[in-house]
Amino acid sequence: MRIRIIFSLKNRGSYVPFHHQYLLAQTIKGFILLGKNPAYTDYNHYNFSGLKGQIKISRKGLHFYSSKVTLVFSASDKDFIDYFTTVLFEQKEIMIGNMLLVPEAIEQEDPVVVCESVRFLCISPLVLIQSGFNDESGKRFILPEADEFSDLLYDSTIQRMEQSGRYTPAQLAEYYKFQIIPDQEYLSKIQSSHKKFARIYPVYDSDVKFEVRGYTFPFTLYAPVPVQQFIYENGLGYFTHKGFGMLDVAGSDVVKNPAESEETYVSAG
Repeated sequence: MRIRIIFSLKNRGSYVPFHHQYLLAQTIKGFILLGKNPAYTDYNHYNFSGLKGQIKISRKGLHFYSSKVTLVFSASDKDFIDYFTTVLFEQKEIMIGNMLLVPEAIEQEDPVVVCESVRFLCISPLVLIQSGFNDESGKRFILPEADEFSDLLYDSTIQRMEQSGRYTPAQLAEYYKFQIIPDQEYLSKIQSSHKKFARIYPVYDSDVKFEVRGYTFPFTLYAPVPVQQFIYENGLGYFTHKGFGMLDVAGSDVVKNPAESEETYVSAG
């Protein structure tokens, strides 16, 4: 289930860093704890986008000039989404960076039908390697065409599906088909224009900062339908509960703002 949370922006021209997922992750975690439901204290099976709206770019980051700002939030568990949004809408104001936001409305995204072959767009970067403080391995670059790229994402996906408790061992054993084919035309275009599809991003865990490499490009995923659906609702790769790995299905109308395309995300980073 995916929803679009709509906020009113009280101070137009305010800004957040280019990559502000860590600010959103801290705020979302704070609201989860604020609700004081022990069932969700350590819950991390959710995913979210960056803030979207009419922006201008400066050295400080992304300045928002629209009256409305949106956030796409997703999880397979509707009860969790209801719990989180209830706590969220009890707040009169929310500060993200120096943006003052007021929760206004929720729109449920139209369901997307997936099959065993889906072309995905990255709304936020994919993280392939689990990393932590003083660990440089998370910054290692892996070619998207390499088998290791698909293998790492497969391993993290099956691990997260198992941890969700929604799939039996027998079902997981059947989900062995998994292959990512990157859009070579897009990668060539990005490289020829001297832009990047892989960057280093900050991640915070218990207030400790470390860095990971994130990838942002269109690709086709070949995998069983339950795996495709899980990825669409919960994200792909590591640190999805910190705002990484959110995807959209190419050709769907979920991405209503051009700022949500992977091209804008890459150029802004």
